[in-house]
Amino acid sequence: MSERNEYPAGVPCWVDVLEPDPAAAMSFYGPLFGWEFDGPGPGDYYEARLRGRHVAGVGAQPPGVPSAWNTYVSVASLEDAARAAAAAGGRIVFEPFDALPAGRVAVIEDPAGAVICLWQAADRQGCQIVNEASAYTMSVLHTPDPDAAARFYGEVFGWEAEAFAPGMALVRLPEYVGGEPGQPVPRDVVAVMAREDGASYWSVGFWVSDADAFAARTPELGGSVVVAPFDAGGFRQAVLADPAGAAFSVTTTPTH
Repeated sequence: MSERNEYPAGVPCWVDVLEPDPAAAMSFYGPLFGWEFDGPGPGDYYEARLRGRHVAGVGAQPPGVPSAWNTYVSVASLEDAARAAAAAGGRIVFEPFDALPAGRVAVIEDPAGAVICLWQAADRQGCQIVNEASAYTMSVLHTPDPDAAARFYGEVFGWEAEAFAPGMALVRLPEYVGGEPGQPVPRDVVAVMAREDGASYWSVGFWVSDADAFAARTPELGGSVVVAPFDAGGFRQAVLADPAGAAFSVTTTPTH
Protein backbone atom coordinates (compact mmCIF):
# COMPACT_ATOMS: atom_id res chain seq x y z
CA MET A 1 0.00 0.00 0.00
CA SER A 2 2.83 2.43 -0.70
CA GLU A 3 0.71 4.21 -3.33
CA ARG A 4 -2.30 6.11 -1.98
CA ASN A 5 -5.14 7.96 -3.67
CA GLU A 6 -7.31 8.85 -0.67
CA TYR A 7 -7.20 9.22 3.10
CA PRO A 8 -10.06 8.68 5.56
CA ALA A 9 -10.78 11.33 8.17
CA GLY A 10 -8.37 11.09 11.11
CA VAL A 11 -5.39 9.84 9.08
CA PRO A 12 -2.20 11.92 8.64
CA CYS A 13 -2.15 12.57 4.91
CA TRP A 14 0.45 15.20 3.97
CA VAL A 15 3.71 16.73 5.16
CA ASP A 16 5.45 19.92 4.16
CA VAL A 17 8.23 22.23 5.23
CA LEU A 18 8.01 26.03 5.27
CA GLU A 19 11.25 27.84 4.51
CA PRO A 20 12.64 31.39 4.21
CA ASP A 21 14.07 30.37 0.82
CA PRO A 22 12.08 27.59 -0.92
CA ALA A 23 14.58 27.44 -3.78
CA ALA A 24 17.42 26.71 -1.36
CA ALA A 25 15.28 24.07 0.36
CA MET A 26 14.59 22.33 -2.95
CA SER A 27 18.32 22.41 -3.74
CA PHE A 28 18.80 20.45 -0.51
CA TYR A 29 15.89 18.00 -0.59
CA GLY A 30 16.03 17.29 -4.32
CA PRO A 31 19.51 15.75 -4.31
CA LEU A 32 19.05 14.18 -0.87
CA PHE A 33 15.81 12.31 -1.55
CA GLY A 34 15.84 12.25 -5.35
CA TRP A 35 12.73 14.44 -5.46
CA GLU A 36 11.58 16.54 -8.40
CA PHE A 37 9.35 19.56 -7.89
CA ASP A 38 6.21 21.05 -9.43
CA GLY A 39 5.34 24.70 -9.02
CA PRO A 40 5.28 27.29 -7.89
CA GLY A 41 1.66 27.20 -6.84
CA PRO A 42 -0.22 29.84 -4.86
CA GLY A 43 1.86 31.26 -2.03
CA ASP A 44 5.20 30.17 -3.57
CA TYR A 45 4.39 26.53 -2.81
CA TYR A 46 6.00 23.55 -4.52
CA GLU A 47 5.05 19.87 -4.55
CA ALA A 48 7.79 17.23 -4.43
CA ARG A 49 7.39 14.19 -6.65
CA LEU A 50 8.84 10.70 -6.52
CA ARG A 51 8.21 8.50 -9.57
CA GLY A 52 5.91 11.25 -10.77
CA ARG A 53 3.68 11.12 -7.68
CA HIS A 54 3.35 13.72 -4.92
CA VAL A 55 5.20 12.95 -1.67
CA ALA A 56 5.64 16.28 0.20
CA GLY A 57 5.49 20.07 -0.06
CA VAL A 58 7.97 22.94 0.21
CA GLY A 59 6.56 26.39 0.80
CA ALA A 60 7.48 29.95 1.67
CA GLN A 61 7.67 30.66 5.40
CA PRO A 62 5.00 33.12 6.61
CA PRO A 63 6.13 35.83 9.03
CA GLY A 64 6.44 34.53 12.57
CA VAL A 65 6.25 30.86 11.54
CA PRO A 66 9.40 28.80 12.25
CA SER A 67 11.09 26.62 9.65
CA ALA A 68 9.75 23.17 10.46
CA TRP A 69 8.21 20.05 8.98
CA ASN A 70 4.43 19.98 9.41
CA THR A 71 1.96 17.11 9.60
CA TYR A 72 -1.54 17.41 8.12
CA VAL A 73 -4.44 15.21 9.24
CA SER A 74 -7.35 14.54 6.90
CA VAL A 75 -10.69 15.79 8.23
CA ALA A 76 -14.21 15.84 6.85
CA SER A 77 -14.83 19.40 8.06
CA LEU A 78 -12.18 21.92 9.05
CA GLU A 79 -14.67 23.94 11.04
CA ASP A 80 -15.90 20.94 13.03
CA ALA A 81 -12.37 19.67 13.75
CA ALA A 82 -11.13 23.12 14.79
CA ARG A 83 -14.10 23.55 17.13
CA ALA A 84 -13.44 20.10 18.60
CA ALA A 85 -9.82 21.06 19.23
CA ALA A 86 -10.83 24.24 21.04
CA ALA A 87 -13.46 22.39 23.10
CA ALA A 88 -10.85 19.79 24.10
CA GLY A 89 -8.52 22.44 25.54
CA GLY A 90 -6.45 23.24 22.47
CA ARG A 91 -6.10 26.43 20.47
CA ILE A 92 -6.89 27.39 16.88
CA VAL A 93 -3.65 28.90 15.57
CA PHE A 94 -4.96 29.65 12.06
CA GLU A 95 -8.68 29.61 11.32
CA PRO A 96 -9.75 27.57 8.26
CA PHE A 97 -8.56 29.09 4.99
CA ASP A 98 -8.48 28.12 1.33
CA ALA A 99 -5.41 26.62 -0.33
CA LEU A 100 -7.20 25.98 -3.59
CA PRO A 101 -7.27 24.11 -5.85
CA ALA A 102 -5.53 21.62 -3.54
CA GLY A 103 -7.84 21.96 -0.52
CA ARG A 104 -8.46 23.90 2.68
CA VAL A 105 -6.26 24.22 5.80
CA ALA A 106 -6.51 25.03 9.48
CA VAL A 107 -3.79 24.87 12.14
CA ILE A 108 -4.38 23.84 15.74
CA GLU A 109 -2.25 23.56 18.88
CA ASP A 110 -2.78 20.88 21.51
CA PRO A 111 -2.91 21.80 25.24
CA ALA A 112 0.84 21.23 25.60
CA GLY A 113 1.72 23.46 22.64
CA ALA A 114 2.34 20.95 19.82
CA VAL A 115 1.12 22.28 16.46
CA ILE A 116 -0.57 20.12 13.83
CA CYS A 117 -2.46 20.99 10.64
CA LEU A 118 -5.93 19.98 9.48
CA TRP A 119 -6.54 19.20 5.80
CA GLN A 120 -9.87 19.14 3.97
CA ALA A 121 -8.99 17.81 0.54
CA ALA A 122 -10.11 19.09 -2.85
CA ASP A 123 -7.71 18.25 -5.71
CA ARG A 124 -4.90 16.96 -3.47
CA GLN A 125 -5.83 14.11 -1.16
CA GLY A 126 -2.34 13.82 0.30
CA CYS A 127 0.91 11.94 -0.23
CA GLN A 128 0.56 9.60 -3.19
CA ILE A 129 3.51 7.45 -2.08
CA VAL A 130 4.24 6.51 1.54
CA ASN A 131 6.17 3.84 3.43
CA GLU A 132 8.99 3.38 0.95
CA ALA A 133 12.46 4.84 0.44
CA SER A 134 12.46 8.67 0.16
CA ALA A 135 8.80 8.90 1.21
CA TYR A 136 6.94 9.88 4.37
CA THR A 137 6.35 7.09 6.84
CA MET A 138 5.22 8.38 10.27
CA SER A 139 4.84 11.42 12.50
CA VAL A 140 5.77 11.35 16.18
CA LEU A 141 4.33 13.48 18.98
CA HIS A 142 6.99 14.32 21.56
CA THR A 143 5.19 15.31 24.76
CA PRO A 144 5.77 15.47 28.52
CA ASP A 145 2.17 14.34 29.17
CA PRO A 146 1.09 11.46 26.89
CA ASP A 147 -2.09 10.83 28.89
CA ALA A 148 -3.34 14.39 28.35
CA ALA A 149 -2.31 14.21 24.69
CA ALA A 150 -4.19 10.94 24.23
CA ARG A 151 -7.36 12.53 25.62
CA PHE A 152 -7.05 15.56 23.36
CA TYR A 153 -6.36 13.72 20.11
CA GLY A 154 -8.97 11.12 20.95
CA GLU A 155 -11.61 13.85 21.17
CA VAL A 156 -10.45 15.60 18.00
CA PHE A 157 -9.58 12.69 15.68
CA GLY A 158 -10.91 9.57 17.38
CA TRP A 159 -7.39 8.27 18.01
CA GLU A 160 -6.64 5.65 20.67
CA ALA A 161 -3.23 5.36 22.36
CA GLU A 162 -1.76 1.99 23.28
CA ALA A 163 1.43 1.45 25.29
CA PHE A 164 4.12 -0.04 23.08
CA ALA A 165 7.48 0.32 24.82
CA PRO A 166 8.73 2.27 27.85
CA GLY A 167 7.90 5.91 27.22
CA MET A 168 6.24 5.19 23.88
CA ALA A 169 2.69 4.58 22.67
CA LEU A 170 1.17 3.64 19.35
CA VAL A 171 -1.67 5.86 18.17
CA ARG A 172 -4.40 3.85 16.47
CA LEU A 173 -7.49 4.78 14.46
CA PRO A 174 -9.93 1.88 14.88
CA GLU A 175 -11.03 0.20 11.63
CA TYR A 176 -8.41 2.01 9.53
CA VAL A 177 -6.23 -0.25 7.39
CA GLY A 178 -2.98 1.44 6.39
CA GLY A 179 0.71 0.67 6.69
CA GLU A 180 2.12 -2.35 4.92
CA PRO A 181 1.38 -6.09 5.16
CA GLY A 182 3.78 -7.82 7.52
CA GLN A 183 4.77 -4.68 9.42
CA PRO A 184 5.59 -5.20 13.12
CA VAL A 185 2.77 -2.94 14.41
CA PRO A 186 -0.99 -3.06 13.74
CA ARG A 187 -2.05 -1.55 10.43
CA ASP A 188 -4.42 0.92 12.08
CA VAL A 189 -1.46 2.78 13.63
CA VAL A 190 -1.46 6.39 12.38
CA ALA A 191 1.16 8.01 14.64
CA VAL A 192 3.47 7.46 17.62
CA MET A 193 3.72 9.28 20.96
CA ALA A 194 7.00 9.57 22.84
CA ARG A 195 7.24 10.84 26.41
CA GLU A 196 9.88 13.59 26.57
CA ASP A 197 10.50 16.47 28.94
CA GLY A 198 10.43 19.98 27.54
CA ALA A 199 8.36 21.53 24.79
CA SER A 200 5.77 19.41 23.04
CA TYR A 201 6.08 19.11 19.25
CA TRP A 202 5.39 16.91 16.24
CA SER A 203 8.23 15.49 14.15
CA VAL A 204 8.15 13.94 10.67
CA GLY A 205 9.98 10.81 9.55
CA PHE A 206 10.97 9.34 6.19
CA TRP A 207 12.10 5.90 5.12
CA VAL A 208 15.47 5.93 3.34
CA SER A 209 17.67 3.33 1.73
CA ASP A 210 20.63 3.93 4.08
CA ALA A 211 20.42 6.24 7.12
CA ASP A 212 24.22 6.39 7.43
CA ALA A 213 24.62 7.48 3.82
CA PHE A 214 21.95 10.17 4.24
CA ALA A 215 23.66 11.46 7.39
CA ALA A 216 26.96 11.67 5.51
CA ARG A 217 25.36 13.43 2.53
CA THR A 218 23.40 16.01 4.56
CA PRO A 219 26.35 18.30 5.55
CA GLU A 220 27.60 18.19 1.95
CA LEU A 221 24.28 19.75 0.90
CA GLY A 222 24.41 22.44 3.60
CA GLY A 223 22.36 20.70 6.29
CA SER A 224 23.42 19.26 9.63
CA VAL A 225 23.27 16.03 11.62
CA VAL A 226 21.21 16.59 14.78
CA VAL A 227 21.47 13.01 16.05
CA ALA A 228 24.04 10.70 14.47
CA PRO A 229 22.83 7.34 13.12
CA PHE A 230 21.86 4.89 15.86
CA ASP A 231 20.12 1.54 16.20
CA ALA A 232 16.65 1.37 17.76
CA GLY A 233 14.04 -1.36 17.67
CA GLY A 234 15.75 -3.22 14.87
CA PHE A 235 16.04 -0.11 12.67
CA ARG A 236 18.84 2.32 11.83
CA GLN A 237 17.83 5.95 12.37
CA ALA A 238 19.21 9.49 12.33
CA VAL A 239 17.85 12.99 12.91
CA LEU A 240 18.91 15.54 10.30
CA ALA A 241 18.22 19.21 9.62
CA ASP A 242 18.08 21.20 6.41
CA PRO A 243 20.05 24.44 5.88
CA ALA A 244 17.24 26.50 7.47
CA GLY A 245 17.23 24.28 10.57
CA ALA A 246 14.04 22.27 9.92
CA ALA A 247 14.62 18.85 11.49
CA PHE A 248 13.36 15.47 10.25
CA SER A 249 14.19 11.85 10.92
CA VAL A 250 15.34 9.17 8.49
CA THR A 251 15.06 5.44 9.06
CA THR A 252 16.58 2.70 6.96
CA THR A 253 13.81 0.82 5.20
CA PRO A 254 13.18 -2.64 6.64
CA THR A 255 13.74 -5.69 4.47
CA HIS A 256 10.91 -8.19 4.31
